[in-house]
Amino acid sequence: MLIALIARDKDGALETRKANRDAHLAYIDATGVVEQAGPLLDEAEQMIGSLIVLDVKDMAVAQDWAANDPYAKADLFQSVDLIPWKRVIQK
Repeated sequence: MLIALIARDKDGALETRKANRDAHLAYIDATGVVEQAGPLLDEAEQMIGSLIVLDVKDMAVAQDWAANDPYAKADLFQSVDLIPWKRVIQK
């Protein structure tokens, strides 16, 4: 099951994001369930959130993954949405 995780950072949280980025990337690598990922950017190309596509068994696994992400543990996010997603086009 593919799940899109769309997270928006709290205002002024860029330094929190930067301080936890290595741990977040290590978590992505260690868990092996991330199909695609990258930061959301503002007009100045500063990171303001995350878009992550998870390939997991069910929504409960996606929720657990999101809760254990180092970014979530650092209280970076203002909001997190987990939405089932269907791949239609792949390059």
